[in-house]
Amino acid sequence: MTAVETNPATWQLQFGARPLRDGSTLFRVWAPRAERLAVKIIDAAPQSVMMERRDGDIFEVVVPDVRAGADYFFVINDEKERPDPVSRWQPRGVHGPSRVVDPDAFVWTDQSWRGRPLREFLIYELHTGTFTPAGTFEGVIPKLDHLQQLGVTAVELMPVAEFPGGRNWGYDGTHPYAPQSTYGGPFGFKRLIDACHAAGLAVVLDVVYNHLGPEGNYLGDYAPIFNHNYRTPWGDALNFDGPDADGVRRYFVDNALYWLTEYHVDALRLDAVHRIIDISPRHLLAEIATEFRAQAQALGRAAWTIAESDLNDVRVIRPAQACGYGLDAQWSDDFHHSLHALLTKTDRGYFADFGQLADLAKAIKEGFVYDGRASVFRRKRHGTSSVERPGEQFVVCIQNHDQIANGYWGDRLAALITLEQQKLAAALLLCAPNLPLLFMGQEWGELAPFLYFTSHTDQDLAQGVREGRRKEYAAFVKEEGETVAPVGGFADPQAVETFAHSKLIWSRLAESPHTEVLRCYRDLFALRKAHSCLSNCDKALTDVSFDEARRWLTIRRGDRDGSAALLLCNLSDEAQTISGSMSQADAWRLVLWSGDQVYGGAAQFPAPPAQLEHATERQAVHLAGWQAALYILERA
Repeated sequence: MTAVETNPATWQLQFGARPLRDGSTLFRVWAPRAERLAVKIIDAAPQSVMMERRDGDIFEVVVPDVRAGADYFFVINDEKERPDPVSRWQPRGVHGPSRVVDPDAFVWTDQSWRGRPLREFLIYELHTGTFTPAGTFEGVIPKLDHLQQLGVTAVELMPVAEFPGGRNWGYDGTHPYAPQSTYGGPFGFKRLIDACHAAGLAVVLDVVYNHLGPEGNYLGDYAPIFNHNYRTPWGDALNFDGPDADGVRRYFVDNALYWLTEYHVDALRLDAVHRIIDISPRHLLAEIATEFRAQAQALGRAAWTIAESDLNDVRVIRPAQACGYGLDAQWSDDFHHSLHALLTKTDRGYFADFGQLADLAKAIKEGFVYDGRASVFRRKRHGTSSVERPGEQFVVCIQNHDQIANGYWGDRLAALITLEQQKLAAALLLCAPNLPLLFMGQEWGELAPFLYFTSHTDQDLAQGVREGRRKEYAAFVKEEGETVAPVGGFADPQAVETFAHSKLIWSRLAESPHTEVLRCYRDLFALRKAHSCLSNCDKALTDVSFDEARRWLTIRRGDRDGSAALLLCNLSDEAQTISGSMSQADAWRLVLWSGDQVYGGAAQFPAPPAQLEHATERQAVHLAGWQAALYILERA
């Protein structure tokens, strides 16, 4: 695979199997480690055809009378039968044959879809296998009405690249181009994306470019996919800067363009980019960002790249002309950690670096809390300043798959904090000048755990994963001083029950207090959309005030059209009187109070004033513990 520049206006996937109009199929593979390569067709009339070696260690052949639907292996050096490294479909799993797919066969109905501006992204993260009882791509479609009514604008799917078995988070994928067969394969995935666009929902796909899963990983038989000079938590790093790295880089850059072009995805969430090791003059992330953006423009669509990074390194999201990698946004953990430490008072691990209202205020106002200051957890200075980056470059949350399953061994936030705290956290999330992300079920306070689960068919590997997880769990319980283990004890990741327990319980939508929590979220989304001052992501027009001793915090949001909003928050157990900053003489109207009975609030505590006016005592608001009140400026 040579490092040729692609023409974004005419880009198409050059490798794998592509059916031709005359009923034949072109097979093309980059395989510098192969001396000889053949394609073995598996159908009613099996055949094996030798491939010709071209320049750049590329093997190719056109096989007559092979159409979409045919299954095949490649045979390396007359010995190893292996799936296609660029397989579009693995209908029999990671070890089975690949299937020829016609990328143009699906009939799309989203021709008028042009994507969404990044600042409009209100993201809902879901895991396909546990989101619905069906656990498939098409099983998600009937729930899109729920997401529309909730108010989200983007659906983010945890990784869907083919992984072993039928139960996995997706980060053990070994076929980056093949949507998971047990979820519905390529056509099921396209139907879901098409339905999302019809519902006005953008699609964000979580992709993994920092490692490959351990089972069914055959790419190393074709090419030097790993660099043995670097190690990651998953083993040797991917080879992005060693010998033959150009082909490896092309493999992953093309993967990004593939999801954008053939599957119409609107954004990629790049998993753990801090684990991508690349000392090349041009970092892989910069290459992906540049080509992805160019291809989106050529297609006439808005599409985005979003990183997961714990580096707090502003280079990730700084434009290329400012010596950055040019990604459009990144997950920002500091908001989550700041708020979580205040809600739960935990101080273990990285939460030891948080726990002050000043941290939450800085996360809201600037982005990164750790911007070069000393970290107790890391035992060194950490991060760079993000104060100059716009708010839409930061995706923030109060829980996600990692924080639930790895941070608390399956316990969702609703199982850790009170109802009032949940609603307060929701108000802070939806009123911050960033892109909010919800994890599935959060909107109704789901109590079912989200656990770590796998279904490896390699029994030695399965046992290793099980024992490794058990040791981590024992250390967690010891560190926390637990007398009763969380989630009822150790959850075997290989057990079917672990997966089953992680499924959402949709019937809770009709039960109290889940119905009331859902109403609170819906109203917060509606208010954010209705008022430009809440949706503009403008950090420059955001002011945060707080009292560390009394544990209250206010957020004032403004817009250049003159509109303004004021969120008052009591982050203590005791009732507090909070004064907001109001420079206008106009009245401020109460639009949401988290203690309202319609949101499950207690009847005995009085509501805050329905209106506030400048320079009167009515601007002081009395709130019970863990309550929030949102006011909108009423122009005179």
